Amino acid sequence: MNYLLDTHTFLWTISNTVDLSSKAIEIIKDPKHEIFVSAVSFWEISIKTRLKKLNLDTIEPEQLLTLAERMDFQVISLTPEEAITYHKLKENTHNDPFDRMLIWQSISRNMTLISKDEAFSKFVPFGLKLIW
Repeated sequence: MNYLLDTHTFLWTISNTVDLSSKAIEIIKDPKHEIFVSAVSFWEISIKTRLKKLNLDTIEPEQLLTLAERMDFQVISLTPEEAITYHKLKENTHNDPFDRMLIWQSISRNMTLISKDEAFSKFVPFGLKLIW
């Protein structure tokens, strides 16, 4: 099965935090599953680091790509098709553009999104597969 990590889930996985659910850890560690990280998450991390809204401690944002690859995560780009069809995401109350694009990538690519963000449940009726 294919899973896309939300940005916070990716960061928590890198830092081995206790914030990950046991179900998320089980899925991420299972070699039968393909785990993906989106370029959208790297962009969000870079922006939030620059704005001082995110502190990665001793890790530089540029190191995250290598860390993802070492963990055997697949890195996906944002395709032009995903960008141009983004407007089709019907839920209109959650407006964070990074969240919405990760949700849209999950739906478009038929992936399950791993996220602790409770607001994401609003997108389930529109095709989002979500676990935490």
